Amino acid sequence: MIKNDDARIQKYLTPYKYSEPVLVGSGVPGAFDEQSVDCPFVFQHNDRFYMMYVGYDGKGYQTALAVSDDLLHWNHECVILGRKEEGSSWDWVGAAATWIIKESDQLYDTPRLRKVDGKYWLVYHSYPSSGYEAGPAEISLAWCEEEDLHTWHRLEQPVFSWKDGEDWEKGGLYKACIIENEGMWYLFYNAKDTQKRWIEQTGMAKSSDLLHWERCESNPVVPVTPAEAWDSRFLSDPYVVRDGEIWCDFFFGYDGKVYKHAQEGLALSSDLIHWDKVENPIIPSGEEGSIDEGHAHKASIFYYEGRLYHFYCATRPWRAHDRTKIFQEFRTIAVASDQPFQ
Repeated sequence: MIKNDDARIQKYLTPYKYSEPVLVGSGVPGAFDEQSVDCPFVFQHNDRFYMMYVGYDGKGYQTALAVSDDLLHWNHECVILGRKEEGSSWDWVGAAATWIIKESDQLYDTPRLRKVDGKYWLVYHSYPSSGYEAGPAEISLAWCEEEDLHTWHRLEQPVFSWKDGEDWEKGGLYKACIIENEGMWYLFYNAKDTQKRWIEQTGMAKSSDLLHWERCESNPVVPVTPAEAWDSRFLSDPYVVRDGEIWCDFFFGYDGKVYKHAQEGLALSSDLIHWDKVENPIIPSGEEGSIDEGHAHKASIFYYEGRLYHFYCATRPWRAHDRTKIFQEFRTIAVASDQPFQ
């Protein structure tokens, strides 16, 4: 276990929070983001800043793009993975995209997209039933050739499923990220078991072609911490990047008992299999009244011109003037940095 004051991790910390949300759902009845926005993935493409993110409308997740000139003020551009006709495919309810394959997995390279076999590739998960994360989700890919990133083509079937997994992942799959190392693709994902009060942990699988995946024998490679730790129930939503010879997994932890908040954490590895966790959250939930009073979770890390940004999903109790509402929460996208905001 790494202490929070360990010199090795200081350059990864982003203690300065921007006080306002950077992206809020529309609240428009029937819109894909009527109730909330979630799961940011921030990158630069053709000299523009983009955020891929997920919206929820009461029926399921759909995925969109937003654009920005300054990384702090974002405008919705278009939906890229929408809802299909009911029953028309395994993923008709919706698709929550969480990662696009990047040009570099180095933490201190500004994230830009990479084409593989002439296509950009994203990874998403989809739930089988209408409702909030209803049923066990599976993972698949979609591809795009156009530079405007508006038109994505989903594969016909999942490429990774809980159905051939182990007991710790039989309840379904969640966020995935894909990195490359020494000519192999690595898929990091979190999954849950089938208990009523389920446990979420992070696993890894390898592939040579992005389509056929072999699970790591040491799964879950980043497990929950036992007993009363802040990450004793969920260790979720991996965002894996490299700093030289060290791999960093920015994740969120949750215990559901004492802390009752999802908070951002960090683990380090030299081999992508054995991970050493930082003892306490690196972005804790905020004080009463702040935008992340409830949860601070689901990382997207972005480096640009000497500044490290840590985008995340923030929640607080709903208020009467809020534009969106989901389960008595106001759920938005927030950002923190390693330097104070002006």
